[in-house]
Amino acid sequence: MIEQILVIVGITFLVLISPGPDMVIVMRNTLLGGRNAGLVTSAGILVGNLVHITYCVLGIGWLISKSIVAFTVLKYAGAAYLIYLGLTSFRSEAMPLEATKTDGRRQERGWFMQGFVNNILNPKGTLFYLGVFSVVITPATSPGATALLVLIMQGMCVLFWLFFVFTLDHPWIRSGIERFQQIVHRIFGALLVLLGIRVLMMER
Repeated sequence: MIEQILVIVGITFLVLISPGPDMVIVMRNTLLGGRNAGLVTSAGILVGNLVHITYCVLGIGWLISKSIVAFTVLKYAGAAYLIYLGLTSFRSEAMPLEATKTDGRRQERGWFMQGFVNNILNPKGTLFYLGVFSVVITPATSPGATALLVLIMQGMCVLFWLFFVFTLDHPWIRSGIERFQQIVHRIFGALLVLLGIRVLMMER
């Protein structure tokens, strides 16, 4: 059990610090919408993680990985969504950052859905959790141990995103973003489009 915990901690940490679509979308929303935007986006990602975990437990993840059609549909949908977000970022106009915090529940739903959809449509998420549930958490792992390992993974994700968002929301970082917001829109737009192309080129 100790060995499983160490492996889970190690691979989860490596995945979290590796730049990818989730990190880019949380960074973008935090820098342009403030701490609340980053936290709500992160919550969407965490719910997406639970969806991945659930279907891997049910065995559907294995079917997706083996089905060329299912994997291709997931890949193209994920790539299209990232490119769409990137192009939207390119078209965004600069505005005071405080103005993005006053849109209420509708804006929060948008941030949440961006994190959730971005996570769900990322084929790497499916393959990562499938790998975890094939190698580390196996059918021989007891329900209690499985629940503990999943809790550890999700707990690490929560702590990471809290640290990430609160760091990005530091006043001196935000003051710099306020001055160069249009450039930030362009940079994140380019990153999201490039990530979409990268997902498009993925092989199983």
